[in-house]
Amino acid sequence: MPKVDAIAEHLAALPLFSQLSLKERRHVARALGVHEVAEGVMLVRQGEAGDSVYVLFEGTAKVVRNGRKTAELGEGDWFGELALLDPAPRNADVVTTSPVVVGLLDAKSFRRLVAELPAMTARLLAGLARRVRDGDRRPD
Repeated sequence: MPKVDAIAEHLAALPLFSQLSLKERRHVARALGVHEVAEGVMLVRQGEAGDSVYVLFEGTAKVVRNGRKTAELGEGDWFGELALLDPAPRNADVVTTSPVVVGLLDAKSFRRLVAELPAMTARLLAGLARRVRDGDRRPD
């Protein structure tokens, strides 16, 4: 299992958390639940309400939308960050294709972090805006 400093370093590469200071990323790292998950486990299900962001620290997963594989995820990838702000239904399944070590931050923990570190809010929003812009640039 990754340690707090390793998780904080990893978070620096993720657009949602990239604008945070090291101190803030360590705070987020302590709030993350880190889990080992077997191959073939559905982490999120299309159509179900989401409330968590996931970060893959080890292993691989596939994204399946409407029964069709649309992407492969690996170490360093993340998904579900919009669910921290809006519990809308998930737009795809994510299924592990190998054993994984995954970090999970739920909306309740996220709201607590924002309340404890109010200066973090603007930096988190900047990271989220970058992710949305990057998504707009990607062809379907």
